[in-house]
Amino acid sequence: MRILIAAILGAVAMFVWTSIAHVVTPLGQIGFSQIPNESAVMTAMQSSLGNKQGLFFYPWFDAKDPNAMTKSAESQKTLPHGLLIYNPPNVNVDANMGPMLVKEFIKQFAQALFASVIVSFMVGATFLMRWGTVMLMFASSSIAVNVSYWNWYHFPLDFTLAAITMELVSGIVAGVAIAWWMGRGQTA
Repeated sequence: MRILIAAILGAVAMFVWTSIAHVVTPLGQIGFSQIPNESAVMTAMQSSLGNKQGLFFYPWFDAKDPNAMTKSAESQKTLPHGLLIYNPPNVNVDANMGPMLVKEFIKQFAQALFASVIVSFMVGATFLMRWGTVMLMFASSSIAVNVSYWNWYHFPLDFTLAAITMELVSGIVAGVAIAWWMGRGQTA
């Protein structure tokens, strides 16, 4: 029960922080830009992709081709390249943010639960040791995902740094809640 309560407290702390980060600070918008001549681009996308939802990598090269990397590098000298997340009209349309917020909280609860389980093994650890462990877990996962996206898929550096910042602060606030709760009753 201690672990579940710690996970709930950690998830609530993260949820409050990420709400503040997206509503009050600019962190949730850093790295995003509007497409110039958006209407023409959207019309071309819809004409080309139709109702095919997905994540598209362009220009496409068959990974089985032994010369794929060379062809890709050469094409990037003269052609645009990147990733496109495409949703056709009437797909993933929901003006109600409730379901998305619930999914986000469940994800944050899972993160806090994993951290709480690990901290539960730290018998006799100080508050700072428990807190530091949670922060390092979040730092590791944030860097693992975001730096790889920056490196391999050329996500904007400012977006990458903002995403890492949000996760690091999530680790800080979840770590405080988890470390405090899991330390209750300990003499260390």
